[in-house]
Amino acid sequence: MSRTISLNARLMIAAAALAVAAPATAAVSPAVGKALNAASAAAKSRNAAGVQAAIGQARAASKTDEERQKTAQMAGYAFTAVGRYADAAAALEQVGAPCGQLGPLYYRAGQLDKAVSIARKCPGEASQILIAQSLTRQGRHKEAVAAYNSLIKANGPKAIYLENLAGAQFKSGDKAGYLATTTRLIKVDPSPNRWKTLLVDLQGQNMRSEAKLALYHLMDTTGTMSRKEDFHDFAKLALINGQAAVAKTALDKSGVTSDPMDQKLSAAAARAVAKEGPEATKLSAAPATAFKGGNAWLGLNEYGKAIAAYDKAIAGNPASADYARVFKGIAQTKAGQKAAAQATFKAVDDKSGMKDIANLWSLYASTRG
Repeated sequence: MSRTISLNARLMIAAAALAVAAPATAAVSPAVGKALNAASAAAKSRNAAGVQAAIGQARAASKTDEERQKTAQMAGYAFTAVGRYADAAAALEQVGAPCGQLGPLYYRAGQLDKAVSIARKCPGEASQILIAQSLTRQGRHKEAVAAYNSLIKANGPKAIYLENLAGAQFKSGDKAGYLATTTRLIKVDPSPNRWKTLLVDLQGQNMRSEAKLALYHLMDTTGTMSRKEDFHDFAKLALINGQAAVAKTALDKSGVTSDPMDQKLSAAAARAVAKEGPEATKLSAAPATAFKGGNAWLGLNEYGKAIAAYDKAIAGNPASADYARVFKGIAQTKAGQKAAAQATFKAVDDKSGMKDIANLWSLYASTRG
């Protein structure tokens, strides 16, 4: 995951930094004027050594305050042009350049503490961006969260700010905040790319196998699963939980190779699929096995039968009812029962280890038609 320096923020910072203009050379001595012209020419040709030499000559020749001022301004322009941002910032700071000019230069120079210190004195959206990005680059993620929240409060919930806020929340360990922010993003833009960012981040988190299986179902449903190893993990979990048809479909999507493990997993899925229908009927008959019966019907796209089986599992096994609720909600979502699915997901308890994935599925259901 990499949201720490967004493209928009980079462009804004770069634009501010490069806004240093070449100063006029009038009202200076011929020696200073010649050196400043040489620095300008070297800057245009991106000749860093030439810039350094010419600025050194101008400084040595400067006798008046005006000459020193124009030399500092040229140093800011020329050093910025050749990527020597620390030198540019130091030169401009000596002549009282505005904070909106200095902060971005120190940021690009990697002097982040100084960039933050200067930006805090400078009102405006660009300075708020710079503070948040600097804190993120320094790994001060909790402070970055606060900075992004302030930025959003002052300037509105722009998608790029929400993305970077979510990144800071994820890295700071604020899972609840991260999920809340990504929920805001997905409500605005439920595209596969938006879902992929969220689900791939969560994929690396510790969760019980039933929750991981539900997560893989959501990845598959949102079109965000692409890695062969993910399809294989999906297939293995589906087989363990009695969703043989789901396992076979996942393997078909990944492409079964000549690898012995691939062949073994594919054969196991094919054998299980062959008897899944009759077993689904048998398993669904008793509350103790109805959860597996629902899973089998879900894999066979028999959503009505799956929902009925999950209902029997929920009523007959209170201790594991939330596992059945999540998959019942998935079946309802796939059956187009949006409101019913959301009600089912809402009923999942926080203590079961299934609440986060239930909330994500509820969010997905809310984006459907």
